[in-house]
Amino acid sequence: MVSGLAPVLTAAPVRGLIDEPISIKGHLLPRDCPVTVCAQMHSEQGDLWEAFAHYKTNADGTVNLTTDHSVGGSYLGCEPMGLFWGLQPAPGGREGLRLRKKNMETPLVVRVSLLEGHVSSRDSQSTELAAVTTERWYMAPGVQRIAIRQNGVIGTLFMPPGPGPFPAMLDLWGMGGGLIEYRSALLASRGYASLSLAYIGHKELPSPRNRMNVSDSYFNSAFHLLQDHHQVCADRVGIIGLSFGVYLALRTATQPSVMVCVSMSSVNKCAFYISMHVTFCTDDKKLTCPIMYIVGEDDLSSSSIENANLMEETLKAAGKSQLFTRLSYPGAGHLIEPPYTPNSRASLWSVKPKKLITLWGGHLAAHAAAQEDAWKKMLDFMECNLRR
Repeated sequence: MVSGLAPVLTAAPVRGLIDEPISIKGHLLPRDCPVTVCAQMHSEQGDLWEAFAHYKTNADGTVNLTTDHSVGGSYLGCEPMGLFWGLQPAPGGREGLRLRKKNMETPLVVRVSLLEGHVSSRDSQSTELAAVTTERWYMAPGVQRIAIRQNGVIGTLFMPPGPGPFPAMLDLWGMGGGLIEYRSALLASRGYASLSLAYIGHKELPSPRNRMNVSDSYFNSAFHLLQDHHQVCADRVGIIGLSFGVYLALRTATQPSVMVCVSMSSVNKCAFYISMHVTFCTDDKKLTCPIMYIVGEDDLSSSSIENANLMEETLKAAGKSQLFTRLSYPGAGHLIEPPYTPNSRASLWSVKPKKLITLWGGHLAAHAAAQEDAWKKMLDFMECNLRR
């Protein structure tokens, strides 16, 4: 120890949004000695997620994750947020886990500890030198969460603080089903009204729950419900879709102000081509909004690259190449989500009638870099096209 004082571990900010970086530093340590920084978190389902990084303290008895390099553990090199995107299910846990926050009114609580020596598990023999607890939120103070049950539409609307009017996004997820709120909550925290829409696998939708039983008019109704809200700028409403949500976004008979497409899922190629043609080429629609397409080149779930190529070629043939922005990331998988959140290369899709594991792809460090870059560029893209 330095001057007989106990080591200290700090995190700044201790409480922040999920897409905000945290600076983690250790002080009052012996110089040039091995230490481990460990992050542990329990999901809402009670599963333990953890990450470890090995460091050597500096000559002044400090370790700084913003500037120092990890020499082992969950990641290597200078990765200021590696403890967060590097979180993985602890050994011995349930199979096929994927981290998805359900309650937006509580944070993810991550305990970060400083351990003596280089260790890769929190066993009873590891000596803890210091610790700090951080809170990671999707919903900023003042954001309103509003349950939507209107005109048959099932969703959750997140509204930024203040009177508005705000630009807005309709948020469409994939075929995993349910009502997924965390991206919408974070978009509202960044100043966009956002409506997360359920369309399959929700108890209030037409049964059976494992089948999509809503028509195209359902998505059009949701778009217009958002557009007509008194706190929304009616001429500044976009759509963001992930996986099958991209296909649904392209099918809507609306004129969004912007469209963000993330990892379009594999659908019947003929159906996709027809959808592209109707969306961009026919007289009754002729979509003219800017489009950002985000591709993970290690996507094991769908033909994202092929789908992006087809969209780009269709736009070019329609004389609309200027509308298309493509972000392509080597080593990234299907689930390109908000930054600093852990990726699951594979996860449990269903248990009944038989257990199915879905491969998503993505290598931890490359996928994390893609999420950070794509989120920033997506927000810039939305800022440019929805606020100016």
